[in-house]
Amino acid sequence: MENHTWWRDGIVYQIYPRSFQDSDGDGLGDLPGIIARLDHLAGMGVDALWLSPIYPSPDKDFGYDISDYCAIDPRFGSLQDFDTLVTQAHRRGLRIVLDLVLNHTSDQHPWFQESRASRENPKRDWYLWADRPNNWQSVFGGPAWQLDPVSGQYYLHMFVKEQPDLNWRNPEVRQALLDVFRFWLERGVDGFRLDVFNMYFKDRELRSNPRKFGLRGFDRLVHRYDHSQPEMIPLLAEIRSLLDSYPGRYAVGETFGAAPSSAVGYTGPNRLHAAFSFDFTAMEIVFPWSAAWVRGQVAKRESLFGTDRWPTTVMSNHDLPRAASRYSRGEQDAQTRIAMALLLTLRGTPFLYYGEEIGMRDIHLRRDQILDPAGLPYWPFYQGRDGCRSPMQWDGSPGAGFSTGRPWLPVHPNAAKRNVAAQEKDPGSMLHFTRSLIRLRRTHAALRSGSFAFLEKQPRDVIAYLRMTQDQTVLVAMNFASGSRRLPLPAGDWQAIFPETAGEPARCNGQLELGAQEIRLLLKT
Repeated sequence: MENHTWWRDGIVYQIYPRSFQDSDGDGLGDLPGIIARLDHLAGMGVDALWLSPIYPSPDKDFGYDISDYCAIDPRFGSLQDFDTLVTQAHRRGLRIVLDLVLNHTSDQHPWFQESRASRENPKRDWYLWADRPNNWQSVFGGPAWQLDPVSGQYYLHMFVKEQPDLNWRNPEVRQALLDVFRFWLERGVDGFRLDVFNMYFKDRELRSNPRKFGLRGFDRLVHRYDHSQPEMIPLLAEIRSLLDSYPGRYAVGETFGAAPSSAVGYTGPNRLHAAFSFDFTAMEIVFPWSAAWVRGQVAKRESLFGTDRWPTTVMSNHDLPRAASRYSRGEQDAQTRIAMALLLTLRGTPFLYYGEEIGMRDIHLRRDQILDPAGLPYWPFYQGRDGCRSPMQWDGSPGAGFSTGRPWLPVHPNAAKRNVAAQEKDPGSMLHFTRSLIRLRRTHAALRSGSFAFLEKQPRDVIAYLRMTQDQTVLVAMNFASGSRRLPLPAGDWQAIFPETAGEPARCNGQLELGAQEIRLLLKT
C-alpha cells in the first residue's frame, strides 16, 4: 500500500443514513447505528464513508433541503454523535465524506426566511428573485419559479418549490458557504461530495433557455442558461485552495445534466479532485447491458480523462435504480458480479453504494406508497428514487436487522434470504465475492493506480483489459455470455489470482477459457 492516496486509490462507500441502521427503534437510521456497523465496513476493506445529508431538514426532498448547514438533524443524532463517528471511523482507517448541498437551501432556512421578509431585507439578494419568470423548468416538474404573494416577486427553485436556489454571485453568500466547508473541516471531515455543483451559477441576465423536443418540461429545454456557467471555474479554484490548506482533504462533484466531457473540465489542478461522469448507469431499456456497450463506455471515458485526470466509477447510488435491478434477472447474481468486478477493477475511484456488497435489489411500491417528490409527477412512467433507498438487509428478521420498529420504507421481501448474516456463512455469496475483489485491489497496486489498456483481441461477448504499473501487470477478463468463450492471452506467463485459486495456471495453452458469465483475474509472473 505504498504511495496509497485514499481518495484516488481507495474505495468510497456511500451510506444513505436513514436506511443504514436504526439504533433506537424509530424506523429511521441514525449516526449511532452507523457507528455500530463500522466493523462491517472496515472489514470489507473500504477506505471512506460518504454520508448522504444528515443536517436539519423539513424533508421535502429527504435531506437535500437543508435548514441548517452546521448542525445534525436530531433524528440522526447530535454533533457529539458525529464527532464520535469521525473518531471511531478514523481509528479504523476510514475517512468521512459529507454531502454538501449548496445550490439551494430549505425554504425554512433562516437565510430564506429573512430574504422573503421584504424586498428591502439585507438578505434579499441571497436568493434569486425576479419580477417576471423566464421559461426555466424544475427538475421535479413544473415551472422553476414560485410566486411570493407578500412581495409580488418570483423566486427560483430548480427542484421542489421548498428548495429556493442561492445566489452565488453575492459575495456574502459565497463567504457564508465557504465557511460551511471550514466548519466541517475543523471537525475532522476528510472530504465532500458536492451536490449538483455545476448549478451554483445561473445566467446573470436570467435569459430563457432554447426549446427542444422532450417528453417532460425540463427535458424540452436546452439548458444553456440554468447551469454550467463559466463563473464556476474561479469558484472551484477557491474551493480547492481551501481544501488544500487542510492536508489530505478532498472534493468530488456531482455534474448535473451535463455530458461526461464536462466532468473532465471540472477536475484537475486548481479545480475539483474528481467529478462524477456516470458512465455505466444508463437504464437497460435505453442502452442494453452488454460487453459491447460497456467496452464503448470505457473507451470513451479513457479517451476523455486521459492519463492526467482520475475518473470515478459508479454503478448505483441514491438517485438511481440499483445495478442488480437494472442488469440481473430475479435473484441471479451473475451480471451483478460482472458489474461489481468492473466497479472494482477499472481505472478510477470506485463508489460502492450500501447494500451492493450483497446484491440488494430495488423495492417496488404502489403509487400511494411513493414518498419521493420526483416520483409522483411522472407516475407510472417513473416511480422516483424510493426503490433504491430501502433499509439495509443485515439479517433475516422481520426488520432485516435494520430496525426493531417500523422502517420508514418497506424492507425488500428477499431480505429473509439476501442479507449480510446469511451471506457471511456462504463462501460463494456476493458478499464474499466483493470482499475477495477488494482484497485483491488492496494487495495489487496495478488494480488501484495502474494504467489501463484493452486487450487487442477479445471475443465480442468478453471484456478484457490490462491494469499496469512499472512492476506489475494484472489481466482482467469477464464473459457476459451464457456460454463459454476463449480469450487469447498476451505473451508471457500468467497465474490465476481470482477466483482465489493460488497457483492455478492459465488454461488452454495460451488461451484463457472463460465459463458462462465467468470473471477471471491473472497476474503476469
